[in-house]
Amino acid sequence: MESGMEYWTAKALLDWQVEMGVDEAIGDDPVDRYALQDVKPAPKAAQAPSTLPSAPPAVATAAPEINQISAANNAANAAQDLAGLRAAMGAFEGCALKAAARNLVFSGGTAGAPVMIIADAPDRDDDRAGELFAGRTGALLDKMLAAIGLGRSGDAPIYAAPVLPWNPPQNRDPNADEMAMMLPFLQRHITLAAPKVLILMGNGPCQALLNKSGMTRLHGGWTDVQIGSASLPAIPMFAPSYLLTKPSAKRDAWSDLLSLKAHLKDLS
Repeated sequence: MESGMEYWTAKALLDWQVEMGVDEAIGDDPVDRYALQDVKPAPKAAQAPSTLPSAPPAVATAAPEINQISAANNAANAAQDLAGLRAAMGAFEGCALKAAARNLVFSGGTAGAPVMIIADAPDRDDDRAGELFAGRTGALLDKMLAAIGLGRSGDAPIYAAPVLPWNPPQNRDPNADEMAMMLPFLQRHITLAAPKVLILMGNGPCQALLNKSGMTRLHGGWTDVQIGSASLPAIPMFAPSYLLTKPSAKRDAWSDLLSLKAHLKDLS
């Protein structure tokens, strides 16, 4: 650099070099790097540890998951009557089926009847009507009951409740988690209704209360269902929805109805 160069001119040239990425000053004379002695840099002195240990980084902790089965059990057992149980089921937010359904389908027939039907999950017609056994399935059920002197009302009524109160999307079957979550409500429902005989009408009720499936094998065979300390006689039967799609099974359904009629006669 010329000694007579003005200060501002030199500064402008230096600023331009910085903008161009220059990060090292170059001397006036060239340096032969190959002729330099190979000297390793001295290791850096270890820094003395600080007197106070640094605090560990904060770790975000997830909120504990709610045990929905336990929550359902607590809510169900707190209900002292059927109205309280219905309110508890309506307030329960643990089951995702609730958000997709239109209505809570709680029961059908006459509360306090000696015969209680445990039905599959509500179908689309039940969901629209807000009641159990609506539409074609209800019409067929009424004919089946009338054939042995029963009905949803009248002198010899039945009471009915679904395994869970909401219609699953696309009329699919409830999965195992959904069934397990709502089982405390079903068991409490049976306890409060206090029937003498149960009809397990479909695969869903058999899976929930017997832990068994396969209606072609189970139908018509009397068994016992344990609800708390009580043991109730129960008979699996084909659901009306199944009979509508497979009329050939009506012969077996009639045989099962006659077995139910004979059992009720023995109780009277």
